[in-house]
Amino acid sequence: MTAAREKKPWRDLDGILLFDKPPGLSSNQALQKVRRLFQARKAGHTGSLDPLATGLLPVCFGEATKIAGYLLGSRKAYAAECRLGITTATDDADGEVLQTRPLPTLGDADIEAALATLRGRIVQTPPAYSAIKQDGVALYKRARRGEDVQVPSREVQVDRLDLVAREGATLHLHVECGSGTYVRSLARDLGERLACGAHLTALRRLWVDPFRAPAMHSLTELEQVRDASGVAGLDALLLPLERGLSALPALNVTAEQATQLRQGKRLQQPLLRDQPLCRALDAAGRLVALVGIDAGGEVTVRRGFNPAA
Repeated sequence: MTAAREKKPWRDLDGILLFDKPPGLSSNQALQKVRRLFQARKAGHTGSLDPLATGLLPVCFGEATKIAGYLLGSRKAYAAECRLGITTATDDADGEVLQTRPLPTLGDADIEAALATLRGRIVQTPPAYSAIKQDGVALYKRARRGEDVQVPSREVQVDRLDLVAREGATLHLHVECGSGTYVRSLARDLGERLACGAHLTALRRLWVDPFRAPAMHSLTELEQVRDASGVAGLDALLLPLERGLSALPALNVTAEQATQLRQGKRLQQPLLRDQPLCRALDAAGRLVALVGIDAGGEVTVRRGFNPAA
């Protein structure tokens, strides 16, 4: 009888991993694989990617999970591929084909005119097969049960939507957008504007603010590092949680002030005014707290941090 595998202990660790999600995994499945490799007691990701999609999925460990909400609202960029002439139930290649239509004669100017209507602040209807919840139930679960899913439209921000290349019925697009934007919906709506339908066939997330030039780590790389160097080698790949908030103004505090902030106390300081959100850093550059500063210079803790030793 084979001996039961010894259970590895969960660890307390803090930091951010810039994970390169492979295709075929949901974001939660990817998260759990990474969490087990790091033996991390606490972990979370910052914004879902569909199973079809690849690319940057920031994974937060320990105290870094407290900043996940700030990263969720960040601007993102994608390389997208869509196929004209075919619409699907999920608006991507994983869904049942609903309709096939002939392609009209389209020049680059026609495509650009359609793309232009999908830039800026637009109203978008998310896919019926999405993780958006109604009455506590994800829409995709309702859709899979055959229910009539009514998806509410919402405003989203699309900063860039550019044609990079064209290969027959396949368009390669570059997308930069704000939180809550569905690239699947952009592909679907582009197809309707071109009067032939379309669906998303590939998607890769290139960056998420503030990680504009991310050095991503694949699952294969993580497994190789773990096998060669153990969890110490994996820990060396983590970014400090401060990196996830680098776009915020910095307030440098003394050791005494850091202690006071960790105790939830308010401070007075003369340098910054009217800052709704700042990162308070100690002398070593470590994040002490997220704070707000009013017009009189009073510092109030919004979110405190207690990194593992």
